[in-house]
This record gives sequence, structure tokens and C-alpha cells, in this order.
Amino acid sequence: MQIDARGASDTNIAEETDVTGTTIHNRIEQLEEKGIITGYNPEIDYEQAGYPMQVLFICSTDLSRRSEMAEKALEVRGVVNVREMLSGEENLHIEVVAESTSEIEESTDQLDELGLRIVSSNILAEEHIQPWNHFHQEFAGEDADAPEEIGSSEE
Repeated sequence: MQIDARGASDTNIAEETDVTGTTIHNRIEQLEEKGIITGYNPEIDYEQAGYPMQVLFICSTDLSRRSEMAEKALEVRGVVNVREMLSGEENLHIEVVAESTSEIEESTDQLDELGLRIVSSNILAEEHIQPWNHFHQEFAGEDADAPEEIGSSEE
């Protein structure tokens, strides 16, 4: 599922894991109910979609208001990602996509109006994402015969 959530059917996963499709379906449902699987999001090539400008704003806000400000930042035009940092001065990282520099300026003004202090901004050239393969035995190099427990804290 981490490699291709859209193309991973219960049947395909069952064939790879030697478990029934019903068991796979029930396990996925349990993971969703427990909040372990929180969604299925597409990877978007923003440049291909007509948004060639991608900017990462490093912002600062009071730690006590960080989550509130993150939610508000999501409402700003062009914001596609907000990361809350655990501590420190630069505690909100906000990714904005736009068609032009004037739209980036508009987003900058809106972030400023929220009361965020923009410490720095960087134009993103490329982003490389991969799933964390710990859950997939073949990629993690674990023994394929070892039982896998979801939510186990043993390492």
C-alpha cells in the first residue's frame, strides 16, 4: 500500500502475503479505525499542473499557537503543506505553489496578515519522496517467515 495505494487491491496484497483478501480488507479497516492509516493522497507534479512556482516558507509563531496557526495557514491561497516543528524559532514550514511570483507575493501577504513571521523562503527545485519501508518485509530485509504484528513496539 505504501508503494502504490491506488493500485493495491485486497486481492493483490493477499497474493503477495499469502493471506486471504478478506483478512487484508479487515486489517486495513482496523488500521483506518485506529488512525494508523489516515488517508490516501495523490502525488502531484505541480509544475505539470500549471503551478511552476513552489516555495517553502520557514515561519515562526508562538509555540502555544503553533497548531492553530498551522490550521489557519492551510486556508491561505496556494498552501499545499504545513509542517509543525516540535520546538524552536522556525516552527512552521509552509509549502506554497503558484502560477507566478505575484501569486507567491499574495500568499506571503496572507501569511503575514495571520501574524506569522517569515524567517526565510526558498524556491523548491525538486522533491523526492519515498515510503518508509519498515512495514514491508521484502524491503526491510526482515525474515519473510517471521510474523508481523501491527502496532508492535518491539524492535
